[in-house]
Amino acid sequence: MSDNTSFVLRKINDAGFEERPIPDIKDDEVLIAVKKTGICGSDVHYLVAGRIGQFIVEKPMVLGHESAGIVEKVGPKVKNLKVGDRVAMEPGATCRVCDDCKRGRYELCPEIIFAATPPYDGTLARYYAIPGDLCYKLPANLTLEDGAMMEPLSVAVHAIANIGQLRTNQSVVVFGAGPVGLLCMAVARALGASRVVAVDIVPSRLEFAARYAATETYTPPKLQEGETRLAYSERNARAMMQQLGIEERGPAGVDLVVDASGAEVSIQTGIHIAKHGGSFVQLGMGQSEITIPVTTLLVKEINFKGSFRYGPGDYQLAIALVSQGKIDLKPLVTHRYSFQQALEAFQATRAGKSEDGKPVIKAVISGPDVKPEDLL
Repeated sequence: MSDNTSFVLRKINDAGFEERPIPDIKDDEVLIAVKKTGICGSDVHYLVAGRIGQFIVEKPMVLGHESAGIVEKVGPKVKNLKVGDRVAMEPGATCRVCDDCKRGRYELCPEIIFAATPPYDGTLARYYAIPGDLCYKLPANLTLEDGAMMEPLSVAVHAIANIGQLRTNQSVVVFGAGPVGLLCMAVARALGASRVVAVDIVPSRLEFAARYAATETYTPPKLQEGETRLAYSERNARAMMQQLGIEERGPAGVDLVVDASGAEVSIQTGIHIAKHGGSFVQLGMGQSEITIPVTTLLVKEINFKGSFRYGPGDYQLAIALVSQGKIDLKPLVTHRYSFQQALEAFQATRAGKSEDGKPVIKAVISGPDVKPEDLL
């Protein structure tokens, strides 16, 4: 059968609808009728650039990976799900037998099949086949739109709770107040952070961050003519520490810095403001190569770590935090589109605002035959 309308990236800046076959499922898989899908920056990057690092789009690819839906069909070996269950979908199937999978770091699996990462198709379709254990049943008080938001929230959970190992009453600085940065702030607050500082160059983003999860905000100064990036970052760090009363050591120090921007100067500044013995988590993707103050990193014994996607327990914690009312995802969804408006949704996300001028934080596309206003 081919009643599987899909939103397909054909080549750079060329995406549209195609009919694809309904996937057959393996014994351990389920077929999901996809109802809600959020747009990620990586989806937009593939659309406009055709690649992210070594992942290159060489053939038409279905976009989308932040999805939730309803179980349509169940393989015989799947025991935890039934037809009609509402689920959040974790979009990366791993080999389960490599060293990384066996040691509980399956996000590092070299054989991962990740939705909308070349050469694998994504979830912006009527149906998607997925291993049953990568589907998480949603509590009755959560919508399928909430379910789609569990993917970016799990990225934030992974960075803050898993990689960053945040503890109650610690302080956090997050560079970048985009969707993932905002979710990192929300996770930090939910887990008991005493201080959550949002850093961004866009005033409207900081205003939203202050209303949403940040306890404080900081706007960096402009780069001066002739100033090197390293010199700027040192000056920026000094100004930030003075303005916010941040110390290099002790209770007024910054326990955890998270960069969700990918900007070189943010990473440099973050190393300067982290306390001695503190942690730095790199989450945002920017330039593939940057300069960092490595001596500062060394003498302060900063725990500098990368955070990539999500791993064991991250989806479960994300769902728990939302279902218990510790995180509210609804303010982040600023734009809702029908399936037929998928290209418009991508254009708005790329531009950072819709045609009416409203800034985009997160756009969600409904599945075929689902009205955007029906959160399900």
